[in-house]
Amino acid sequence: MAPIVSKIGIIGAGVSGLAAAKQVSHHNPIVFEATDSIGGVWRHCSYNSTKLQSFRCDYEFSDFPWPDRENTSFPSHTEILEYLHSYANHFDVLKFVRFNSKVVEIKFVSDGREASDFSGKPGSPLPGHPVWEVAVKTNDSDSVKWYAFEFIVVCIGKYGDLPRIPEFPCNRGPEIFQGEVLHALDYCKLDKESASNLLKGKKVVVIGYKKSAIDLALECAEANQGPEGQPCTMVVRTLHWTVPHYWVWGLPFYMFYSTRASQFLHDRPNQSLLRTLLCLLLSPMRHGISKFIESYLLWKLPLQKYGLKPDHPFEEDYASCQMAIMPDNFFSEADKGKIVFKRASKWWFSKEGIEFDDDTKVDADVVVLATGYDGKKKLKAILPDPFRSLLEYPSGVMPLYRGTVHPLIPNMAFVGYLESVSNLHSSELRSIWLARLLDDKFKLPSVEKMIEQATKEMEVSKKTTRFYKRHCISTFSINHSDEICEEMGWTSWRKKNWLSEAFSPYGSQDYDKEN
Repeated sequence: MAPIVSKIGIIGAGVSGLAAAKQVSHHNPIVFEATDSIGGVWRHCSYNSTKLQSFRCDYEFSDFPWPDRENTSFPSHTEILEYLHSYANHFDVLKFVRFNSKVVEIKFVSDGREASDFSGKPGSPLPGHPVWEVAVKTNDSDSVKWYAFEFIVVCIGKYGDLPRIPEFPCNRGPEIFQGEVLHALDYCKLDKESASNLLKGKKVVVIGYKKSAIDLALECAEANQGPEGQPCTMVVRTLHWTVPHYWVWGLPFYMFYSTRASQFLHDRPNQSLLRTLLCLLLSPMRHGISKFIESYLLWKLPLQKYGLKPDHPFEEDYASCQMAIMPDNFFSEADKGKIVFKRASKWWFSKEGIEFDDDTKVDADVVVLATGYDGKKKLKAILPDPFRSLLEYPSGVMPLYRGTVHPLIPNMAFVGYLESVSNLHSSELRSIWLARLLDDKFKLPSVEKMIEQATKEMEVSKKTTRFYKRHCISTFSINHSDEICEEMGWTSWRKKNWLSEAFSPYGSQDYDKEN
């Protein structure tokens, strides 16, 4: 075997992969994309009705604004794909992408003495010799081609590709159901006509109550208008707060969580004793803000009418990036009886449909599992031992320093695994941080200090929300970015400009990232 040698390999050409490729373009990276298109989940995990959940000016690269960024409507997934293609073409990123190239295996080829040292000692993260070998299979060939890299950036994300399928008791799974069972990922692959034919006139059960399930239930209701239409049943196990828009009692939502002043209400890693005491003193205000938002949601949306009021505070959903935008006409379809809700902690299949632990049943022709994706399984499928075992972290969150590098995995970065108030901004800033690290413009701290920092972030999440297993930094995102900018050596003026734009409701403009 004679691998092709290059400095940097990037796996995935979604939002994170494009951001990483642009920032390290001076190293001529090779980007492996398993499909025939860029865009990631926006290309392969979107329904016909899928839209962005924030304004377009809040979801744009800092040096490539939307052409119509003042448009306050939420862009559709096709508009986002057009924007990503424009970005890739503008910065000539597509020349690095090898489409229909699926990474099937990764091998570590350097021993501990040769591998790049991430302990902060002198030396470049690009050691000048191969550290990883990557096996790639193309669609038009059964053979595997090997490449060798000094550094790998994993951008395959936590969503898409591998659906999470619930486990069922013996003889209670999909095999006994006489209708059709599919995952939301399978539904995404249908064209508009096929999706309509699947749902129209059918008794459909949607399992789940997150954004994908909500959008799917609405599509089902819209396909079943008229007297012949059948209602769609949503099986809800865990309730989360939904919002109709980004205004609360006439005030813009960002005022409550996305300003520097609001950050003083929340715990953050590395805070001083004085800051800890201040958070404690301000905790009644933090709880009051959560109750203030909840009061508006209960007034605006018929959550109590349909038994959809969560038992936990709104701030827990925000702190775990669980908040979802409710489509305008969702509850109007529920009022017409086109969407019905069933609360259940346990359920299983029968021949005719779904059975529940309270001895009730729902007949079904089609069951769609909007039960999420298994991102950890995707990583375990390609990472070799002993690194694969590092994914079995007790907290449920992979301990990534700065949301990007695992302290115990050399010469590898993960972009797109950390969630924030804007995942695009998070991926871009961490890609900039990574590029400067690879260019040897700053040094990482010791492995022990990196683990300590990642642990502190997990502890803050555990204190803030019961749903902490999602790697979300929304309540301390500005502080998180402050620390990244300081580590990169950015001046206060440049740091201020990046952060004020990246977290502003009015979006971002060009910036100068050099000292």
